[in-house]
Amino acid sequence: MTGEQAEKKKTLNLLEGAILPALSKLAIPIMATAFVQMAYNLTDMAWIGFLGSGPVAAVGAAGMFTWFAQGLVNIARMGGQVMVAQSVGAGKEEDAKIFLSGSIRLTVFLAAAFASVCLLAAPTLISFFNLNSETTVREAVVYMRITCGLIIFPFLNQTLTGIYTSVGDSKTPFFANCIGLIGNMIFDPILIFGIGPFPKMGVAGAAAATVGAQAVVTTVLISMRRRSGSPVFENIGLLRTIPGSYMQRITKIGFPSSVQTMVYSSISMVLTRMAASWGDTAIAVQRVGSQIESLAWMTGEGFGSAVNAFVAQNLGAGNFKRIKSCYRSSLFIMFIWGSLSTAVLYFGAEPLFKLFIHEPEIVPEGINYLRIISYGEMFMCLELMTVGALSGLGRTGVCSIISMSLTGARIPIAMILSSTALMLSGIWWAFTVSSIIKGIAFTAAFLIIFKRMEKKYSLS
Repeated sequence: MTGEQAEKKKTLNLLEGAILPALSKLAIPIMATAFVQMAYNLTDMAWIGFLGSGPVAAVGAAGMFTWFAQGLVNIARMGGQVMVAQSVGAGKEEDAKIFLSGSIRLTVFLAAAFASVCLLAAPTLISFFNLNSETTVREAVVYMRITCGLIIFPFLNQTLTGIYTSVGDSKTPFFANCIGLIGNMIFDPILIFGIGPFPKMGVAGAAAATVGAQAVVTTVLISMRRRSGSPVFENIGLLRTIPGSYMQRITKIGFPSSVQTMVYSSISMVLTRMAASWGDTAIAVQRVGSQIESLAWMTGEGFGSAVNAFVAQNLGAGNFKRIKSCYRSSLFIMFIWGSLSTAVLYFGAEPLFKLFIHEPEIVPEGINYLRIISYGEMFMCLELMTVGALSGLGRTGVCSIISMSLTGARIPIAMILSSTALMLSGIWWAFTVSSIIKGIAFTAAFLIIFKRMEKKYSLS
């Protein structure tokens, strides 16, 4: 396909032409999608915030398990995205279709398994956080059973978004998420506070609104697959027989990324439990603060998805010069974005936090949280972008080793710092210190690994 033909379709030609324009066209819709997803979460927090810090803490505790679930589906999402992209880059259209079908099938299986566990064991799982209020515990269980019980929708959304991105179409996921955001903005106040014929549902209404909006996104992504212009979406054959070797390759690529995210979220659960010793309000502060921080990390992760597709396709085609240029440009862009995020979180901490929590006694701790984590934003953006680049090279195992070891260090760091005069702030500083170290470590790892691969390729 020529560059001119690619322009007529929604998919981009990532193998030819100027690198920065192609990367920008792919990345901007993905980053915009990240903003939309951030708006989802902030909309929920804004409405739930009117119910008080208790409901916010309930959603924060239950939300930890939906975050953990994102790691589980990464087996299918990352494995499918990388293998489809590499197949497209190598011109193996039929292989790409098989990998797509296999990743969707694996996604459905993982969703069913996770939902079953959460429906049965929600009270036991929520008890891990040692919440002080019985009301907060009950609300957390309800929220978890609704959102995790219907986890099939966000699971499919993640996998389908990864597949769309892998073929060079980032506009369709953006459009789908915009439609979902509109739905969420409508559903939230109606179901939380009870408008018209709908009863007041509180936290359960927030969960139902979230699931409803995610179902809308799933419907749009499925209905628009043929409009992307990619032949990969034609005659997929989801019920076809998939050779075991294809599923093994999906799992081999996706499993390290999955373990990485699940360990990351598990460590965050431990830190959340530590924070809970200062009261349920500490969980509310962390929940709201992390959602505000998503301004940086969701954008960095979104840009990393674009880099992932670009690197994977060009690796399949053997275009190492384009990979090098892509990474250099991405480093500069993420440095600028991360620095801007630091400024916004530090200087805008008070007005940002007051948008979501309205109890005066809690606001100072929220401001403190945002200002502490702001110092690590640039390094976190470099980390997330580089994870995408390394995964595109097929080095998900390296990503897992670095991430799990350095993220795991947050626990002893938090224990040490929180036992000093820093107290609760010591836990927040553990996040920042590890983010700075991880950003440096991931960048160094990519440069070393890519240099070795480039040398090996030049000698072959």
